[in-house]
Amino acid sequence: MNIHEHQAKALLAKYGVKVPDGYPAFSVDEAVEVAGRLKGDVKVIKAQIHAGGRGKAGGVKVVKSIDEVRTEAQAMLGKILVTHQTGPVGKEVKRLFIEEGCTIERELYLSMLIDRATSQVSVICSTEGGMDIEAVASETPEKILTLSIKPSTGIRAHHIRRIAKALRLSGEVAKQATPLITGLYDAFCENDASLIEINPLVVNSEEELVALDAKMGFDDNALFRQKEILALRDLSEEDPAEVKASKYDLNYIKLDGNIGCMVNGAGLAMATMDIIQLEGGIPANFLDVGGSATADRVTEAFKIILSDKNVEGILVNIFGGIMRCDVIATGVVQAARALGLTKPLVVRLEGTNVEAGKEILTSSGLAIIPADNLAEAASKIVAAVKGD
Repeated sequence: MNIHEHQAKALLAKYGVKVPDGYPAFSVDEAVEVAGRLKGDVKVIKAQIHAGGRGKAGGVKVVKSIDEVRTEAQAMLGKILVTHQTGPVGKEVKRLFIEEGCTIERELYLSMLIDRATSQVSVICSTEGGMDIEAVASETPEKILTLSIKPSTGIRAHHIRRIAKALRLSGEVAKQATPLITGLYDAFCENDASLIEINPLVVNSEEELVALDAKMGFDDNALFRQKEILALRDLSEEDPAEVKASKYDLNYIKLDGNIGCMVNGAGLAMATMDIIQLEGGIPANFLDVGGSATADRVTEAFKIILSDKNVEGILVNIFGGIMRCDVIATGVVQAARALGLTKPLVVRLEGTNVEAGKEILTSSGLAIIPADNLAEAASKIVAAVKGD
């Protein structure tokens, strides 16, 4: 789960991370009102969407008067921002962040994320802040330091010294690295974060380390114990089908293809998508119904798949362990009838109660295409979608 910049900064401020003063605004009048609370003549108006690259898309504006605040807020609210992370559809701006201006002497990069290979928190830092860190990694990797932190030790003084040295911090600025980095690490661990990215982290004219931007993401599987974080969730920033799927404990991610997939188990779902592509098709989604799906959940899964107008056919691939094939078959038949399904449907069942499941499909009278193995199932659904 991701949160907005203004929410991330408010959270980090509680851990002693210095951020510019600012307020969220949901209307033009509110933007003008909160801008009047801020010190200084220079204000920054930032579109709040869950995507990077806002500045290049016109989502960040520096203004020098209240009149300009009103003008830019009117132009930005309701605008569709298209960035390299939103895709061509873009995202509508529904809220703004009005922030005090900041004098920038240097721009740095600092982030923390989970390194799944080592099961540790990795700190990544660079003197090249404000830029595309992927481009920096590709073109000048020597300018990036990656440091792993063992959970058993946490952040230590030697870690902070290495990070400060890599960022070329000295004097009073270097002293600020300790509360900054420890604050970020504590915020990361205590809130079950999966990512904290400060880009840019700036040194201002008063020689202060300031988080000028902040991005935070959290482990979805830990949200049950992070009620305050969960309350920050903005459902309007998420795909409606994915939101609906989460209500039924379905793991769904929309993709760009035309073959809908319903599978039990993440590994099997990945294999199913791979084989569809191997056969010349393109999967329209990842959908894992889990190991204990009911007939009703299968129906909801079909509804979610078919909510994607690009879907031209569906492949159901179930391996029954805890999951019973007869329950899945009942759900498939129930869903096909209830939704009046006319698109090609290929079903491959294997495992617990498989013969009973196959009998339910055969006796349904529906035009369900059976398959005995995954390769055959992928071949059949690709052929059916192409009209072969």
